[in-house]
Amino acid sequence: MSEQLYPFKFKTIFKDKIWGGTKIKDVLHKDYSPLPNCGETWELSGVEGNVSFVANGPLEGEPLTTLIANYKDKLLGKKVYETYGGQFPLLIKFIDANEDLSIQVHPDDKLAKERHNSFGKTEMWYIIQADEDATLITGFNQEVDKESYLEHFNSGKLTDILNKEKVAEDDVFFIPAGRVHTIGKGIMLAEIQQSSDVTYRIYDFDRTDDKGNKRELHVEEAVDAIDYKFYDEYKSNKPIELNKSSAIVECPFFETNRMVIDSEMKKDYSSIDSFVILVFLEGETTITSGDFKMQAKLGDVVLIPAEMDELILTPSGKSKVLETYIPNY
Repeated sequence: MSEQLYPFKFKTIFKDKIWGGTKIKDVLHKDYSPLPNCGETWELSGVEGNVSFVANGPLEGEPLTTLIANYKDKLLGKKVYETYGGQFPLLIKFIDANEDLSIQVHPDDKLAKERHNSFGKTEMWYIIQADEDATLITGFNQEVDKESYLEHFNSGKLTDILNKEKVAEDDVFFIPAGRVHTIGKGIMLAEIQQSSDVTYRIYDFDRTDDKGNKRELHVEEAVDAIDYKFYDEYKSNKPIELNKSSAIVECPFFETNRMVIDSEMKKDYSSIDSFVILVFLEGETTITSGDFKMQAKLGDVVLIPAEMDELILTPSGKSKVLETYIPNY
């Protein structure tokens, strides 16, 4: 292909949810009409039936799958392309929980492959905004095993053994496959996850849709997917250095850094054999690569092709950005 690759924006995919609210419009300034609400947006997706389309530049209107087919390792990186072929390995979302989401768990790669011919789902959450006293659930608050879990579940006391966390803006939570979790009412977050839509819903607070139907539960499937271990710490907050890429999550599926920028920042990606995704959470930023320039603001997600090694980020005031890529190991 003769076209020069450049930083890509994509058209947002909007999802109305039983628990969705209006923060996608009110905070991120994204118009989800004619939907009644918006629980989540898919900003960068290769999931079948929800593939993202380019929203800027000469390749506007092209689906992500076509970009990968045409540009292969130039877009994804050599090792990433060898590992994942024509599949895009990550899914980027914004989520607005106007009500509690269901208590759920996701399978790991092995179980997801066996049951669904899918990737597993390890994810991370970055809290963009949280109402006062907003909480979420991640993991257990005590040592449990399958038997004690089922005992609590069957007696209606599941929440007694789940770990509840009060949350605030800029909190980070790593949610590996197997960890029971839910996003609580009043939270808006950015989610970075493996490219998978496999969810086992454990408990949904007996909610019904507008037709009076309860959503399907996956109680049996979940039992074999759950990690029953107790962990001392579930929040992943780490120190942040101004105008540096500060690591906040490291796992085999993705690495994510947080950048707080108040002056021009030159990025050298020559040592990263991967595409890079930039998620903009505050301020306005100019992205420059050679002769190419573009603006990015709160709510924008930008895909930097693997062949682009140098980038300059210039904030107008102060910017907050997440930087994600596939690790080389």
